[in-house]
Amino acid sequence: MSASKDAARKAQDSTAFRVAARVGYVVLGLLHLVIGAIAISIATGAGGGEADQSGAMQQIREAPAGVFALWAVVVGLAALAAWQIAEALLERDPDTKKAWAHRVKYLGTAVTYLAIGFTAAVFAAGGSSDSEDSASSFSQTLMAAPAGVFLVGLVGLVILGIGVAFVFRGVTRKFEENLSLPGGAARKGIVAFAVAGYVAKGIAIGVAGMLFLAAAVTHDPEAAGGLDAALKALVELPFGPAVLWVVGVGLILYGLFSIARARYARM
Repeated sequence: MSASKDAARKAQDSTAFRVAARVGYVVLGLLHLVIGAIAISIATGAGGGEADQSGAMQQIREAPAGVFALWAVVVGLAALAAWQIAEALLERDPDTKKAWAHRVKYLGTAVTYLAIGFTAAVFAAGGSSDSEDSASSFSQTLMAAPAGVFLVGLVGLVILGIGVAFVFRGVTRKFEENLSLPGGAARKGIVAFAVAGYVAKGIAIGVAGMLFLAAAVTHDPEAAGGLDAALKALVELPFGPAVLWVVGVGLILYGLFSIARARYARM
């Protein structure tokens, strides 16, 4: 473990590694800008493709120098994931329970970044990915296992819990603990974007969790879905297009916050 910690310290002391990790926040922000724009397009009835990472990757690939941009996404998110892993290895909280909770959070975040980076690599290499088919297949595989319905329901609860955590983090402004923000209007603007962004992302993730719960209750794996299905499900609610429009704007604000975080994150 000491060798791993030494490697983590050396990596975090590297200026190049720190810069690459900050670039990761920028590309993460750009992805949310695209997803938010697609969500607004769906809300206004203009279509726009899949409102998730796959849809964002497709939009980026079709842009000028899109393949180059996708490889930049891969590098940035890989560096950001590696930074999170280093944070987990170097966690110093004297409270053992809190330390392990932080490690789980760091490692979970790293896995998320690696998954998005893998999707970017698939698109950069000329492939494609359908997140909704993946969610349904995953749900179907779980249901085929012993106690499969319970497992699908458990996945739904975990995803729903992540959504609630995003909302809580935004409302309580817990994100400020990891930032070195400037004062004045700049601080107020960044915090406002972050609060709105965290709440919007939490709502979207929470709806995705409820789709998995619906799949468990109805024993229908096709009911499960990812972010795109969650956002499109919002349209079916009373005042759904308006709700989706607000969530889309919130995701854009989260993207702008992520770009600002590249500058102000404590690293």
